[in-house]
Amino acid sequence: MTSYNNGKDPHPKGKHAHSTEYRRLIWEMIVWPLIIEKNRPYFSIDEYQSKRVLFSKESNIPSSKLSGGLISLVVKGILIKEEHIYSLHYRLIPYLRKKASLTYGQALKETYTK
Repeated sequence: MTSYNNGKDPHPKGKHAHSTEYRRLIWEMIVWPLIIEKNRPYFSIDEYQSKRVLFSKESNIPSSKLSGGLISLVVKGILIKEEHIYSLHYRLIPYLRKKASLTYGQALKETYTK
């Protein structure tokens, strides 16, 4: 196994790969299920935090590991932040109406497609 950091990091993935992994995890296990559950294209920060805490307990992944995922989804353009509300990119709303399964990759592709 080749290591680019002299073996100091016990993880075989790089920094960006871990960021993508947590972003994907946040989307597929917390955000999208929350949107489907609420049946609306937005959610409050309190609703998100409740869902995150529940997921953290069930999966034994500390909340600190998941903390940057929501902001990362905003930076990627999948979510839009307005005060204490996060709303879905308008191109993803048809998936909500159909209650379709929507992976992170599909969501990202849909928001970047013209």
